[in-house]
Amino acid sequence: MVYRATTLTESKKSGTRARILKEARHLVSQGGFSAAAVVPVAQRSGIATGTIYRHFPSKAELVAEVFRFATEHELAAVIRASQIGNTVSERLMSAVETFAIRALKAPRLAYALIAEPVDPLVEKERLSYRFAYAEAFEDLINDGVHSQEFAPQNAAITAAALVGFLSEVLVGPLAPQPGHEENIQQQNIIVPLNYQALLSEINALTLRLVGKVNEDNG
Repeated sequence: MVYRATTLTESKKSGTRARILKEARHLVSQGGFSAAAVVPVAQRSGIATGTIYRHFPSKAELVAEVFRFATEHELAAVIRASQIGNTVSERLMSAVETFAIRALKAPRLAYALIAEPVDPLVEKERLSYRFAYAEAFEDLINDGVHSQEFAPQNAAITAAALVGFLSEVLVGPLAPQPGHEENIQQQNIIVPLNYQALLSEINALTLRLVGKVNEDNG
């Protein structure tokens, strides 16, 4: 008799997988991808270590899926923010500020997603999502060019430069400080007041990068 998975069985498997990803993401937010080892992930998920391998063939596969899980969430937030504003410039600022503020409020997770040395499988995912962010910004830049808010340009190149700029400018503030890598309650971190100056600089540099047209000069 051929075994066929029931709806209940599939639902249980899906729930277990989602719980594994959630707990692994929590560990990454506390100590980076190195913290998402199979044993602690299994312990936090309330399952046996062997169960992890039923869903993910290796730690590299688990970490790559955690990266996708976390980055999809962040990318979705930026895309939603890109719809907020009456002008393209406002929409772009909303998207850029969302990217930066979310990173600064969860520095350990953001550093892991942006810059932590990772397995080649995860690095491949990182590159894929950099392209996804660039595509989102490219659409905004093209809108700005069409509305004559931004100077004529190759939007794809500018968008790629913007993603690189945002990643590089945030690496320093996000980098874990010696002795503070563990047990950081990321959810309770509030962006310090001195970061407001950083956000202002990021906004100003973004507008210069996209060639925002000075309204006084037409």
